[in-house]
Amino acid sequence: MNENIQKIIKNILRDIAVDMKDEFDQNFERQAFFSEKWQRRKSPIRNEGRAILTDTGQLRRSIKSRTTENSIIFYTDLPYAEIHNDGGEIVVTDRMKRFFRAKAYEAAGTFGRKKTTTTKAKRTQTLTDRQFWGWMHTATLTPEAEFWCALAMKPVGSTIRIPRRRFLGTAPEVEKAVRDIIEENITDYIEQTIEFEIKRIQQ
Repeated sequence: MNENIQKIIKNILRDIAVDMKDEFDQNFERQAFFSEKWQRRKSPIRNEGRAILTDTGQLRRSIKSRTTENSIIFYTDLPYAEIHNDGGEIVVTDRMKRFFRAKAYEAAGTFGRKKTTTTKAKRTQTLTDRQFWGWMHTATLTPEAEFWCALAMKPVGSTIRIPRRRFLGTAPEVEKAVRDIIEENITDYIEQTIEFEIKRIQQ
């Protein structure tokens, strides 16, 4: 391949990596995949002051790019990224139920992340779903705690529907941005080459 062409391609891939990484990052600010708005959370209390998909910011920070001689790939290696990006169903496991219970206790103020005693920790972990529901509702729960309680009541093997909230992939906006970058780099190269040739002729 001609050395000049290789240089142009290298510059194009570099510019795409920088510009599109920023655009994909901005999806989290827009809370949309460009013009495709993300579905809001079902629990109103969880929508208050909370940006979607940015509880910890880890997903947003995980977007990376990998380039070859003539291509570029954007990706994230987080295990839960695909289900959020594409949507789908996840199967409730026993481990998930324990997590939901822990979040319910935390939201209710019954327990923080650190259990007060070993006895209480073991007692609450061995409660049946019915006992757990009754024990949690001995007092009025916050909407946040109610949300996690409802999830904790889902049977093992049941499914939870995750709506599609794309933050990475192709779109008309992506295609346009890539075309603009290609055209800009080619135009710059042509202008520089013509200017160089004119100077040579003048000399």
